[in-house]
Amino acid sequence: MRDDEFEFLSQLLKKRSGLALTNDKVYLLESRLLPIARTRNIADLSGLVSLLKQRPDEKLIAEIVDAMTTNESMFFRDQKPFDQLRQIILPRLKLARPSGGKIRIWSAACSNGQEPYSIAMCLLEESAKMAGFSYEIIATDISDRVLNKAREGIYTQFEIQRGLPITMLVKYFKQLPDNQWQANDTLRSMATFRNQNLLEEITMLGKFDIILCRNVLIYFDELTKKGVLEKMSRMLNNDGLLMLGSTETLFGITDKYKALESERGLYIVA
Repeated sequence: MRDDEFEFLSQLLKKRSGLALTNDKVYLLESRLLPIARTRNIADLSGLVSLLKQRPDEKLIAEIVDAMTTNESMFFRDQKPFDQLRQIILPRLKLARPSGGKIRIWSAACSNGQEPYSIAMCLLEESAKMAGFSYEIIATDISDRVLNKAREGIYTQFEIQRGLPITMLVKYFKQLPDNQWQANDTLRSMATFRNQNLLEEITMLGKFDIILCRNVLIYFDELTKKGVLEKMSRMLNNDGLLMLGSTETLFGITDKYKALESERGLYIVA
């Protein structure tokens, strides 16, 4: 692939998804986009670039973005954030709102739905302690393909075995043929899935008490990170919290937040 062709694709991906590709990621483009090219009888990525330049096809662009977007997910990924939700965040909100009310939670870049369903299971497990509270989980992603899977809540045995405790499996999932499992009606009713690009206007989603933006910012450049985070800061209620991934930090990116003391990955609005 020529340098100008790589530049064209990398700029397209950055504009549409925020994904920042470095020059050493040519192999990634080739491995993920060649199958798309071949479904259109195009031999290589040079031909794919030529087609896009001649006739920008929104369906094709969406396929390219979908193929390049990492959809790695698992139930209770990293575990600690879900311990923090149950042991730190919910008690903190309960203390701030003794009369109860609705708690709104946003799972950004939710992929196949494991994160919002993990959140929902935590909320159900804590329901006795949080009497008087109701919940709304908004789960968003840029890919319609993964959102459709998330809405169905159907997972393979392999996906189930990645992080889901057997007690939760028995309690919240039903077995289907072919070694598949589906989240039960209660679990699926707790999450609303919708397509949302983090680079676009997001404030219309409303105010939230908890925003999970985990393992997303690592794919963005500094300026894109800053823009997304500052929009999210306007979407958090005064006592709300932002949760990032275990390897992510706000240091040197924005001053709109401050870390929650002694709790890695949790931030409040400054």
